[in-house]
Amino acid sequence: MTQPKQIVRPDVYATKAYPVQDATGMVKLDAMENPYQLPDSLREQLSRILLDLPLNRYPVPNTASLEASLRKSTDIPRGAKIMFGNGSDELIDIIIRTCCVPGDVVMAPEPTFVMYSTSAKWSHAQYVGVDLAPDFSLDLHATLRAIAVHKPKVVFLAYPNNPTGLAFKQSEMIQIIQTCQGLVVIDEAYEAFADHSFISQVLEYPNVVVIRTLSKMGLAGIRLGYLVASSIWVDQFNKVRPPYNVNVLTRTVAQFALDHSDVLAQQAKQLKINRAVLGVALKKIPQQTGIQLDVFPSEANFILFRIDKAHEVFEGLKARQILVKNVGHHHQLLHNCIRVTVSSQDEHVQFLTALKATLADLANFELNSAQEESP
Repeated sequence: MTQPKQIVRPDVYATKAYPVQDATGMVKLDAMENPYQLPDSLREQLSRILLDLPLNRYPVPNTASLEASLRKSTDIPRGAKIMFGNGSDELIDIIIRTCCVPGDVVMAPEPTFVMYSTSAKWSHAQYVGVDLAPDFSLDLHATLRAIAVHKPKVVFLAYPNNPTGLAFKQSEMIQIIQTCQGLVVIDEAYEAFADHSFISQVLEYPNVVVIRTLSKMGLAGIRLGYLVASSIWVDQFNKVRPPYNVNVLTRTVAQFALDHSDVLAQQAKQLKINRAVLGVALKKIPQQTGIQLDVFPSEANFILFRIDKAHEVFEGLKARQILVKNVGHHHQLLHNCIRVTVSSQDEHVQFLTALKATLADLANFELNSAQEESP
């Protein structure tokens, strides 16, 4: 009998699927989701619109109305072209498959979004990661040296970066753009929470593409990403893009939400306020508990912090129905690091209460262990 191991690519067979934690009954702070839904009045309007959708038909190829709504709510340059995808994940994959043959180099700073290396792997491209500095800033010298040595076809720069939250220096980003002979993809998944964007400069640099997603804006469930670039790039990417990659439900919900972008913008503004409040609260943990906790600056809708025994802290939070992301095993620079999504005030209170209780339990355990070991 034929077995998958005989047929499936060896590298695929040896790889585990991307893990998604079961969040049933949990306060979900692990996936950078917006905690706020659309207001009830807008949800009622949307439900009536969805009733009339022709679900028996394929999506029409013309995305002009969706593009018009997007352009009204963003600063996309007039001459730039837009391409939509099933989340930014699909756009990343399309870019690599369009540009790379087996053996070509895809490069990014590390640690960063895992899909850059994953998509490169499935296209048989060579992925080269360049370690960030210990403070998670770009190691510009190492990056420029790696570009000179490896001559990458595609360089990904997440801005702000995930999972660190830091926005790299604009001057250093431009140096990389001007030095690289390949395509530079600026991933602005968290642009709604950042202080700067490169999208207005996408036509200024002929080797730059900007990708974004609506997921962090409160629409993670519809899975819509978009790419902005000059037509010379988009025309090529469209050859690889599946013809019906964005379904009618996604397109309709996205256009409706973009037509009410003021609501999304207000939610993003509130989350930036919540981020500052959460950061201050986390920085008070050492004086409240006596346990060291280092908070890293963030321009995204999450905060990264380092704490001793991060795995035990993660498990303690999980036991208290709080789900965060333990990223310590992703890269050596992330040792003992935990990423927590910026959420509502109520969920922050639950998280901080659970964190302090977990730290108290760990401190008591260590104290009891020390007493048992003493003669």
